[in-house]
Amino acid sequence: MAPIAVKIKHAGRVHDVQLDPDQPPAVFKEAVYQVTGVPPDRMKVMIKGGVLKDDTDWRKVAPKEGQTFMVIGAAGELPKPPPKPVIFLEDMDDAELAEALALPVGLTNLGNTCYLNSTLQAMRAIPELQAALKSWEAASAGAGDQAHTALVRQLRALFQQMLASTDAVAPAVFLAALRGAFPQFAEMSRAGAKGMGGVYAQQDAEEAWTQLVTALKVVPGLPGPSGAAADKSFVDQFMTGEIIRELKCDEAPDEPPSTSIEKVLKLSCNININTNFMLTGIKDALDGKIEKNSPSLGREAVYTSKSRLSRLPSYLTVHMVRFAWRRDIGKKAKIMRKVKFPSEFDAIELVTDELKTKLLPASTKLKEAERDRRERRKVRKRTKANAAAAAQPEKMDVDPPAAGSSSAPDPPPPSEGAEQKAPAAGELEDESVYRERERAELEALVHPDLKADVGSCATGLYDLVAIITHKGAAADAGHYIGFVKKSALHPTAYAAAAAAVAAGGSGSGSAPAPAIDEDDEDWYKFDDDKVSVFPAEKLATLDGGGEDSSAYLLLYRAKPLV
Repeated sequence: MAPIAVKIKHAGRVHDVQLDPDQPPAVFKEAVYQVTGVPPDRMKVMIKGGVLKDDTDWRKVAPKEGQTFMVIGAAGELPKPPPKPVIFLEDMDDAELAEALALPVGLTNLGNTCYLNSTLQAMRAIPELQAALKSWEAASAGAGDQAHTALVRQLRALFQQMLASTDAVAPAVFLAALRGAFPQFAEMSRAGAKGMGGVYAQQDAEEAWTQLVTALKVVPGLPGPSGAAADKSFVDQFMTGEIIRELKCDEAPDEPPSTSIEKVLKLSCNININTNFMLTGIKDALDGKIEKNSPSLGREAVYTSKSRLSRLPSYLTVHMVRFAWRRDIGKKAKIMRKVKFPSEFDAIELVTDELKTKLLPASTKLKEAERDRRERRKVRKRTKANAAAAAQPEKMDVDPPAAGSSSAPDPPPPSEGAEQKAPAAGELEDESVYRERERAELEALVHPDLKADVGSCATGLYDLVAIITHKGAAADAGHYIGFVKKSALHPTAYAAAAAAVAAGGSGSGSAPAPAIDEDDEDWYKFDDDKVSVFPAEKLATLDGGGEDSSAYLLLYRAKPLV
């Protein structure tokens, strides 16, 4: 129902106010407070039959256009302007931008919308999606299903608003588009809040994720290395896996096995009394026993089903199946068992033999390269600490250095020294030298089929970048929270330096996101509009085992080659 214009009368004065019957009375009282200065806690809004309460049902009040409400209460001090004037991003200098953009913005809960807020924050961990949305808007905004197109257009606008804002954003327009495209998210709560009807019901974050990914199929994919236009959607490129399923009849060994190919947007992790690790749960979901009609036996028979991935996408979604139907109580209940999930995931055990052969050379080399990178970071930190410790007594020396040039710096000449001799123990070349060398070696090991498949994972190795958790015991209640790894939203120091070199050192354009150290493994916690840093050491608390936050949806990103 659209908002209506009403009047309020207070202290002999009449004010015009907008009343939205779809919002609780507390929202209307806040609007009254803005024009009268009467705080809601000591405000009485007179309606037919009594006083407007926070749990009053607007349908029983039946407000009409132009209706006048009497307001009783002593006005307090009117809202003051902010102590500091609002400064927009384009007016900030580099230091102010760094401070303002240090934490991403949250999303306002619009009434049981934590499922959507956490889902949207997790989707922001896919930077390729931002690029695809920009090109989609310019090239083919009218393509595909109209409701899905309208939803994706609002998603693009919301992401841009979140990038430009320093305060929490209310995704009201996007929420309306979502409910228009998928009416299930407009379902009203049966019980309501405090017995009040007209409240939107809590929804399932996994269903929201799946429907959003479905809508994103209208977005064309990114071009390949040759620059040719993509013949797949973005979702098909970066988020869709391919499974080969083989069925063998246990009761008729001579019956030829049947094979089918299926595209999947997520992997399920089944949870039972024996499930302790995510990989075990995924294997249980991929393999199993089913009953179907046997053409050779002419009756129902037991078949063994074995499924393996023949394509790994760049972004692999894992659904922890924590809600199951219970016949004894007639509703879905939460499985609270503790299931450990890895922050680094090797999917090599889940793929076909053919794909494994293609993945292993680059996978093995990337593991070696990552070990070398960690060792180099340790050496650099140790060298830096030693240099800092040695610098203090040198500063107190009154005698100049013994023989040598007049300049004091330690580092050797950049080009000549590197060419004439290799770094000695404790000395390292610039990190870019090693990374370029590793890039060349790794790209040579990537199988040509995987190299040509834009959006696929070339090594089978993944980093965990986003988590959606559920808190509570009931499937249709509780609270969802999003977690996103900092490195998914900010470039590492090495990546930022490489991007600056690629840009030619130009200072024009928008300010880059603040860079983080490569050893920074911390996360952001998005609890609706409250955003905080979540230490990596606490990730294990999301394994489950009780009513507290348990991992429900996991997003893994293919490890980059460099």
